[in-house]
Amino acid sequence: MAWMDMTPGTWWACAGVLALGAFVQRATGFGLAVIGAPLLLMLEPRLVPVILVLFGLTVSLLMVRHYWHDVSLDTISVALVGRLPGNALGIWLLLAAPMVILEKFIAVIVLFAVAVTLFRFRLPVNRATLFIAGILSGIFGTVAAIGGPPIVLLMHGFPPDRLRGNLAAFFILTASLTLATLALAGQIHGWHLLMALSFLPAVLLGNALADKVAHRLDRRLLQGCSLALCSLAALGLLLH
Repeated sequence: MAWMDMTPGTWWACAGVLALGAFVQRATGFGLAVIGAPLLLMLEPRLVPVILVLFGLTVSLLMVRHYWHDVSLDTISVALVGRLPGNALGIWLLLAAPMVILEKFIAVIVLFAVAVTLFRFRLPVNRATLFIAGILSGIFGTVAAIGGPPIVLLMHGFPPDRLRGNLAAFFILTASLTLATLALAGQIHGWHLLMALSFLPAVLLGNALADKVAHRLDRRLLQGCSLALCSLAALGLLLH
């Protein structure tokens, strides 16, 4: 199909990356963008960040229905305010920075996300830290669709279901805001929407598969393998 504008091999590879990311996010709470950003930048840079934001929103909508009773908007409201200047800074970077600089920046964001996940740093949760986390989340989320790690830094102490529910709710609200920001900046085109439709079955398949089998898997092992994969991809972006 002419509108696809990529080889079948590249399309299948991108579909596999998105299916894997959806599987990991559904199984562990987040991961679609952390896995997807570095790998998709190597395969097809035009998919980042728009496609990842769209599918981050999709998977979060599918997740939040399982954890809606654990969601507390009071927890994330200050961080949501911080997303506004963060999104503005992220758009400025997307428009002003050359792609080679953006690739390095996204690689650093991915490695930061890996460090947050592995080492589980603990920071005080207050209005100031939530606001700063919101700004960083806005920058990271707009540039690379990886807005979760700054918020996860403050939520590590939450029970697992409360963590997943609040992250999913935060992603829904912030992904919607990011999509609006990207659209206003002229970064979303018809090609992105057609590509999203073509990849949607792969994302839904990854999510459905996680629903069926994720409870039988060792989540730490799954997360460890996923983090190793995206770390290698991020290092590849830094070094190439």
